[in-house]
Amino acid sequence: MFELPFRLSLTLLLVSIAFFSGIGITTIGPGGIFVTIALYSLTPLASSQVAGTAHATFVVTGLVGSAAYVYSGEMDTGEGRAIAIILSATSVFGALVGAYVNSFVSRSLFGLLLGGVAMAVGGIILYRERRGFRPIYDLEPQTRSGRIVLGGLGLVLGVCSGLLGIGGPVLAVPALVLVGVPMLLAVAAAQVQSIFIATFAASGYFLQGNVSVPVAVVVGIPLLLGVVIGWRVAHVVDPERLKVGLGVVLLGVGPYLAL
Repeated sequence: MFELPFRLSLTLLLVSIAFFSGIGITTIGPGGIFVTIALYSLTPLASSQVAGTAHATFVVTGLVGSAAYVYSGEMDTGEGRAIAIILSATSVFGALVGAYVNSFVSRSLFGLLLGGVAMAVGGIILYRERRGFRPIYDLEPQTRSGRIVLGGLGLVLGVCSGLLGIGGPVLAVPALVLVGVPMLLAVAAAQVQSIFIATFAASGYFLQGNVSVPVAVVVGIPLLLGVVIGWRVAHVVDPERLKVGLGVVLLGVGPYLAL
């Protein structure tokens, strides 16, 4: 285990990262990945413990983030509820599959996959902000074809999130924006989805003995505070202004994680 001086400095660093990660979760979506990155890079936890502990913290952030966006009205529409329900339902199975597959993934491969996801998300964000894009699909969640697309999307997102220990919003928000869902609605729906992904993934990891409760508490408290502040920021500051910085950081840390 760590020597006491290093343990204190590490704790302070993790708390700081978690706080700003929480802000990112409810402001622009891809914020929780920094918790996973921090646990992987700064602690000796095995990849399964990194994923399990991260998901344990995302259960509470998902609940609080969902409640906040329900309060501010983003989930009042039939479209918003349809997206959240279908995405959440199909993500559950995917999260369990991802958590199971993780037990066969080495720490080095875990870092490679996590780095690849970080760079992919960062690249999508920067490309969108620099070049602009039209949605690749005009999603209509209350039609049969729209529900099928959402179901497939939820399954894939669930597997990736369960495998890598990243919150649902990390992948769900960019994916939903790519299919034409407005930014705040995408963030709101992803909060609901993250409850189900995190709960079932964390349960799978907990049964394997791969959830560090002390670390989850240390990270979870500042993360939760950041989630509340991030929700307020999202309704005051244009989220588009924050995404460029996020994209640059994700592209920067991706190669480090992959090596």
